[in-house]
Amino acid sequence: MHVKKGDKVQIITGKDKGKSGVIVRAFPREDKIIVEGVALYKRHLKGGTGKVGRIVEKSRPIHVSNVKRMEK
Repeated sequence: MHVKKGDKVQIITGKDKGKSGVIVRAFPREDKIIVEGVALYKRHLKGGTGKVGRIVEKSRPIHVSNVKRMEK
């Protein structure tokens, strides 16, 4: 992989094209990374006994070929 955790990257393809962020986690075996604030989706969590349900935003992994490393 040409990027690693902590690198600042820019998305070059997909629905988040043009956005940039820092790599939070890398999955080298799958060639995927999680970028902070990019590829977000909403997960609805059910409340348990006496608890209130909520909506949480999470980041999906994206393929490493869809990003380019930005200079520091």
